[in-house]
Amino acid sequence: MTNTPSPSYLRLHPSDNVVVVLEDLPEGTKIENVTARQTIKRGHKVCVTPIKKGEIVRKYGQVIGWAATAIEPGDHVHTHNVELHKLSMDYEYATEKPAIPALPAWAKDRTFMGYPREDGRVGTRNYILIASTVNCSATVVRGIANAVKPLLANYPNVDGVLAITHKTGCGIVYGTPQHDQFARVIAGYAKHPNVSRCLMIGLGCEVGGIPYLSGNKDFVPEAAIRKSASGEGIKRGRVEAFTMQDVGGTRKAIEMGVAVIKEWLPEVNALKRVATPISKLILGTNCGGSDGYSGLTANPMVGEVVDILAAAGATGILAETPETFGAHHLFAKRAANREVGRKLIDKIEWWEQYTAKFGASCDGNPSSGNKEGGLTTILEKSLGAAMKGGSTTLNAVYDYGESVEMGKGFVFMDTPGLDPTSVTGIMAGGANVIVFTTGRGSCFGSKPAPTIKVATNTPMYNRMIDDMDINAGCIIDGTPRSEVAKELFEMILAVASGEKSKSEAFGYGDEEFAPWDIGPTM
Repeated sequence: MTNTPSPSYLRLHPSDNVVVVLEDLPEGTKIENVTARQTIKRGHKVCVTPIKKGEIVRKYGQVIGWAATAIEPGDHVHTHNVELHKLSMDYEYATEKPAIPALPAWAKDRTFMGYPREDGRVGTRNYILIASTVNCSATVVRGIANAVKPLLANYPNVDGVLAITHKTGCGIVYGTPQHDQFARVIAGYAKHPNVSRCLMIGLGCEVGGIPYLSGNKDFVPEAAIRKSASGEGIKRGRVEAFTMQDVGGTRKAIEMGVAVIKEWLPEVNALKRVATPISKLILGTNCGGSDGYSGLTANPMVGEVVDILAAAGATGILAETPETFGAHHLFAKRAANREVGRKLIDKIEWWEQYTAKFGASCDGNPSSGNKEGGLTTILEKSLGAAMKGGSTTLNAVYDYGESVEMGKGFVFMDTPGLDPTSVTGIMAGGANVIVFTTGRGSCFGSKPAPTIKVATNTPMYNRMIDDMDINAGCIIDGTPRSEVAKELFEMILAVASGEKSKSEAFGYGDEEFAPWDIGPTM
């Protein structure tokens, strides 16, 4: 990206035939030797060279659409005169080998204060988790959490008793990818590094039950102990489980759950944070409510932080597969090898087939809010969203909720673009901190991993300052991007060490657990 001296617009690549307006542009205003033919809102695009009908519209030096009509210099370029054609690509795999940038001096030998876990991962929070394996046990899970909540004041090192409930767990087809994915997500939360102890509760007759879950390859089978109806004691482990039918119904299940949590609270409270190298961080990234500034400020700034983490031996996750459509060919080039690149393209092709089953397509994005903010097509949105992945080699592609390895640098996870569902998969994979960029002002947070929210533009940051942690809009005003990247890096370490993000202080995260259900409800 090349910043121009003018405060009113930004040219992103020499080959672009549009520029981005950085402040509301009245009709008749001159920029880059053209005169605006309409009033154009900030974050939107104006044509600077003639574009014939059917010709490519370029931004970032890439295709973002085709002219639906002839577009004259000075015209507003948006949904009224831009359309999408089918992309035809000859993919190149692992043809680029980007070097990892040098680690800045201020990022060397840095640590955060975390909770070491038995499997070598490190938590940034210290939760007790109560998980329902089926919607039928949701009331019991909530009942246990509500009953023990008053006790938490006596245990300051326990970040909370987190109850995760959902609307599935049964009515799914046994032994299918749908079933395995659901089990993978529940297992991922149960063994999350930010969870010290987990109590799983089922009804007992559901398809997604504890026996199936315990056999999931991403779980620790010996850790889940099923309480027998005979009243035999539960083996005290990091993860425990029982069913309502085994123990005698709702009241008895709540009483048993409360007893287990009471026994755990002193043990979990006794755990202490220790200095931990930043290579133990697994950063999840996501965006929501994007606008015309997302690809100019917040997303490339987050990408710079992901590059720094890669240089430090940590892991950064990019997700939201439908929102990489149009940028995926660039990642294939950056793949560590053909296998990694091909796996990403396979995900894209799966999504094309999946959406077609429902009479939709991957270009059904952006949302109305995205368009109001200046984004015209999914290609434009994806090129901006992809910048959160930084500039280094793509080292791995993970299935939804699959366990992500530490020390992998830049990786990708297949998730939907819907914010809660995407972040649920990222956290199931083990992300211990989330960074979330927004241009329209998404009010989002997550548990057990805290979310740091980054505003793409200053007006929205000022308007929603109680919800936004970082203002990347200042980059447009002249603050060096590297300076804002350092600010975000320092906040990541502070939040990883226990400082609350703004969404965390509000209590977001209890309602944002939303597993992706890819199959039919039977």
